[in-house]
Amino acid sequence: MKAIVHTDLQWGIGRENKLMFHIPADMQFFRKTTTGNVVVMGENTLRSFPKGMPLKDRTNIVLSPAMQRDDCIIVRSIPELLEKLCAYDPESVYVIGGASVYRQLLPYCSEVLVTKVEAIGGADTFFPNLDEDADFALTHTGEPILTNGYTIRFLTYSRIPR
Repeated sequence: MKAIVHTDLQWGIGRENKLMFHIPADMQFFRKTTTGNVVVMGENTLRSFPKGMPLKDRTNIVLSPAMQRDDCIIVRSIPELLEKLCAYDPESVYVIGGASVYRQLLPYCSEVLVTKVEAIGGADTFFPNLDEDADFALTHTGEPILTNGYTIRFLTYSRIPR
């Protein structure tokens, strides 16, 4: 399983259940990476999508203790999620948020794909700082890209084998 996230320089991921920046290059990367795969999210992340609808052309799995829907797979707990994920290739599973889902599932992730925005977005929600996490190492740093007024870099953090 992998996580995919965009963060500001302080590892902020959102403000008021919304992304802090509109970055077409990041959205294109997200779409290209996750389309045809499994995305795992929390209830608030699903609600943040246009019209609260699941992402097209992906298997949407939502971790929620109470949500009732027929247009995505709902799981009630981490053990239930992990059991459900056994049916999928781990390389095709992407955790896409929000903050509590990232925190709970990071120990199961082999890799984290980070779009780092070189700005401060005034976040109220944060991703764990992987630069300070002894279980992960920065294994790829993309060239800076100027897009929609922001400089971004695509980074890959890989779990350090123990």
